[in-house]
Amino acid sequence: MNRSFAILAAVSVVLFLAVTAWFVFRAPGGDQFAQCRSSTVAGGDLGGPFELVNANGETVTDKDVITEPTLLYFGYTYCPDVCPLDVDRNAQAVEILEERGQSVVPVFITVDPARDTPEVVGDFAANMHPRMIGLTGSPEQVKAASAAYRTYYKAHPATDGEYLVDHSTFSYLVLPEYGFVDYFRRELRPEQMADTIGCFVDQS
Repeated sequence: MNRSFAILAAVSVVLFLAVTAWFVFRAPGGDQFAQCRSSTVAGGDLGGPFELVNANGETVTDKDVITEPTLLYFGYTYCPDVCPLDVDRNAQAVEILEERGQSVVPVFITVDPARDTPEVVGDFAANMHPRMIGLTGSPEQVKAASAAYRTYYKAHPATDGEYLVDHSTFSYLVLPEYGFVDYFRRELRPEQMADTIGCFVDQS
C-alpha cells in the first residue's frame, strides 16, 4: 500500500466516523426518512450555503444549484482513476432513476480550482451526464464549499507542473427543502444508490 493510498484510506475512515457521529447527535425529533437510511440514526446540519462558479463563468449559490434532489461529488478532472469511476457511477444511478420517473441532478465540484476552469469542469460534467453541473471557483470559494460538507483535499507538490490531489470520496444527497439527507461511500453500486435515493425522493 503506497503512502498516498494509506493517507486517503485513513482520512476516509475519519470522515466516515465524523459523518456517522453527525447522524447520532441529531436533535430529537421525528425522521421522515428513517426507512431510507442504512442505519437507524438520522441527520443534522452537514452541508450549507456555498458560492461557486458554473461552466458559463457565472457565480452561483447553493440555492441556484440545488433546485431539485441533487447528488454532490467533490473531486477534480485531472484525477487519473477514482473521480472518473465515482462520477460515472453517480451518473449511472441518475440514469436508473430517470428510467423510474425520478429526477435527480448530479453535480461535480472541483477541489482543484487552479486547473479546473469553468470550461474544463463544464466539459468534464457534460461528458459524464447531459444534466450534470460542473462547478469551480476561487480557492477560497472551493475551500468554503468543501468545509460545509466536511470533505478533505490536499494537493501534492507539483513535478513539472503536474500533481495529484488527495481527497475524500463520499457523494452527498441534498434535497432543496431539507438540505443534506444522506451520503454514499464509493463501493456502492449504481443500483444500490438509485434504490436509496429513490426512497428519499418518494418520502420528500
